[in-house]
Amino acid sequence: MPKITYVAPDGTESTVDVAVGLSVMDGSVRNNLPGIVAECGGGCSCATCHVHVDAEWQKQFDEASDEELELLEFTDAFCAQSRLSCQLIVNEQCDGMRLTVPEGNDS
Repeated sequence: MPKITYVAPDGTESTVDVAVGLSVMDGSVRNNLPGIVAECGGGCSCATCHVHVDAEWQKQFDEASDEELELLEFTDAFCAQSRLSCQLIVNEQCDGMRLTVPEGNDS
């Protein structure tokens, strides 16, 4: 099972096992990690699961859809590494990945 490290807005790091086939958002929510609110439950409609994915890990996932990018553009911490964690499906190659949860997912 891949291990993923989530870096919370306050800098706290949590490394958890996330099953292949689950979303990065599910990994956070199921482990009660701070920062990923996931108001819509993974429906790609709220942007409260916004994360920053380092460029080296971006290739593990499909490109962001127009719908996802539209939501992300309205977040406070939007940048080139921005993704909605509900749209990132974990695979074996995600083992060791680090994600940063920006401030503002609860607004």
